[in-house]
Amino acid sequence: GAEVSTLDGVTVKSKVVHVDWDVAQAQKGGFPHFMLKEIHESPDAVANAMRGRLTDDGAVTFREFDVPDDRLRSITDVLLLGMGTSLHAAMIGEHVIEDWVGIPARAEDASEFRYRRPTVGDHTLNVVITQSGETADTLVALHQAKERGSLSVAVTNVIASSAARDADGAIYLHSGPEIGVASTKTLLAHMISLYLLAVRLATVDGRVSLERRRELVEALRALPDQVRGILARDKEIVELAHKYSGYRNFMFAGRGLDYPVALEGALKLKEISYIHAEGTSGGLLKHGPIALLDEQFPVVAICTASSTKDKMVSNVHEIVARSAPVLALVTEGDHSLDGVATDIFRMPAVEEAASAVLNTVMLQLFAYHVAVKLGQNVDQPRNLAKTVTVE
Repeated sequence: GAEVSTLDGVTVKSKVVHVDWDVAQAQKGGFPHFMLKEIHESPDAVANAMRGRLTDDGAVTFREFDVPDDRLRSITDVLLLGMGTSLHAAMIGEHVIEDWVGIPARAEDASEFRYRRPTVGDHTLNVVITQSGETADTLVALHQAKERGSLSVAVTNVIASSAARDADGAIYLHSGPEIGVASTKTLLAHMISLYLLAVRLATVDGRVSLERRRELVEALRALPDQVRGILARDKEIVELAHKYSGYRNFMFAGRGLDYPVALEGALKLKEISYIHAEGTSGGLLKHGPIALLDEQFPVVAICTASSTKDKMVSNVHEIVARSAPVLALVTEGDHSLDGVATDIFRMPAVEEAASAVLNTVMLQLFAYHVAVKLGQNVDQPRNLAKTVTVE
């Protein structure tokens, strides 16, 4: 067998880890691009993130992050670290943890966290979010938080990666290989994993009722089929993408959970189509971004059912008053933007956390089809790498 040794010739005992990936998973499987194949693998990615972790009564267990209830009860705040798409996942995690668990949570850009003196300690749960488990800035931030005594968990797709080894535990996505540079299915798996973590924290603290846990279980288990429902409407999304592919500037706007979804929608579009796109919260529009809007600057407005939906509808009226085209995502049965938005894409009526997942899938497909229409290399965008291992 193989032998591993140091440069000095000292034999090192290495732990053998079996990874359940095969060659077929790393092939396109009839799709024109890995990115589209991986978007279509999202239902399985969502299901795999839940498999074996969620009971009918909403009890959550993580085999590689098996922390006693007493230790979790001692957690008074949560720090979520990520970069790029993983930062957007962290922002979604921040929202659901504060909402469901009722303790302070904050999402941080890992590359900026390392240069500060954060107030973290043994009362802090540090959640590092990295698809590869090797993102350089995220690893440095993980080490700094650990030095201050925080409990740490890596949410990653790669078994035995640096983040998984260095953290106190790991929540593996089990999404299979993601070849396309732009993260798609792994973002959804990150979101589901963070939802489960929030349920786990809320349960040990007694902050979520059995009835509410059962509601969440029902909503989460319905997601794979609901994602398939969005994928089945690909032709509608192609038509919208082609209609909007001639614009050179975009704005994406959302509130609450859909604010990071809007940021991610803008990131995906700029990554693979090279079109300038920026994300903003609906409330922030009037504080600067609205000055950019005109008939050549469309806005993708996420207006699906939520506690902030009426505010977003008001934002759309403000946008239309500036002559900007609006593509609005609205919940089926909601006609508040009929005749107001330029185009409307109707989404299923689901739990708000589930809606964020479905909205993300729609925006991934929209970005993909815009980029393909423009003839771009969606799997390997210029100047980007799948894993950023330098600081």
